[in-house]
Amino acid sequence: MSEDERPEGSPVGRRVVLGMLGLGVAGVAVGASVQDRVSRTLAPVGPIGDVLPAAGGFRYYSVTSGVKRHSPATHRVTVSGLVDKPQSFGMADLAHFPQTVLDRDFQCVTGWRVPDVRWVGVALPDLLDAVGVSARARAVRFTSFDGLYTESLTLEQARRRDVLVATQMDGKPVTHDHGGPTRLYVAPMYGYKSLKWLGGIELTDRVRPGYWEGLGYDVDAWVGRSNGRGDAPT
Repeated sequence: MSEDERPEGSPVGRRVVLGMLGLGVAGVAVGASVQDRVSRTLAPVGPIGDVLPAAGGFRYYSVTSGVKRHSPATHRVTVSGLVDKPQSFGMADLAHFPQTVLDRDFQCVTGWRVPDVRWVGVALPDLLDAVGVSARARAVRFTSFDGLYTESLTLEQARRRDVLVATQMDGKPVTHDHGGPTRLYVAPMYGYKSLKWLGGIELTDRVRPGYWEGLGYDVDAWVGRSNGRGDAPT
């Protein structure tokens, strides 16, 4: 393993997931079946403290045993699929777009929340406009450069101004552990929709359920609503 590859909890491997713990956190409101599934998933992992380091209130997870770091100097986000002009954007390219600032909470589906995080990045609609979306496109699929993690949004959801290709978090570049150099931030949805280590954006003719949806989570992960709650979105 090279120095660029660091286990995020080596026993986890590709089986485990992560993110949906919220163990010991008040206010968890997911269904029993989901909790059971999470418990089974985590069972082989060992002490939670070994795999869930805290960082500024965040708990971060990986679905792989290691994610190769990308240098901001060479990292690129490719936009392809049903578009007029497929393009690949480096960090300098993204910096030339109008920058959107959002001060919003980051909320996990299991209940933990980090309040008032400042996110800065390119509003996804601006990036889509730059490549020209085909009339046949109905959805957007996102891929992580970890090689496994995927997510999708409908095209209507992706055109919200509170969906970002985020390059900064709380006044600093998004770190590797938080999904940098570029990650998705979907403000009105639970954190699992905010894909880390964003490397690819593909316009598709239909929603293709992502990694977590394959394990039973909602494709439309609106904060509160998809968890059976009635609280207002953050």
